[in-house]
Amino acid sequence: QVQVVESGGGLVQPGGSLRLSCVASGSISSIYAMGWHPQVPGKQRELVAAIPSGGRTNYGDFVKGRFTISRDNAKNTVYLEMSNLKPEDAAVYYCNVFGRSTDRRSFNSWGQGTQVTVSS
Repeated sequence: QVQVVESGGGLVQPGGSLRLSCVASGSISSIYAMGWHPQVPGKQRELVAAIPSGGRTNYGDFVKGRFTISRDNAKNTVYLEMSNLKPEDAAVYYCNVFGRSTDRRSFNSWGQGTQVTVSS
């Protein structure tokens, strides 16, 4: 079993910054990719940032230059630094982790989400 837990969401004013964290734990052998997917009511989750192991980071066009994704492989942790936040960035941010567990099976796990609210 692999558990994914996000943290760091909250209320911020437009133009402000937040740092989200996501930790994966459990029967993990290796992690191939980690990503962040915001979701607002009535819409599907969309990829805002992803970071594969040893590869280039990917960003949605609407966050380029404002968001930065990074990971600490030793801690199985991924971060999302968000700056110059806009009201349209408000969403529940879900962390996704794709990898291989100790029983050699692949896993694709999601966290419970962390709420980001951007409002004055």
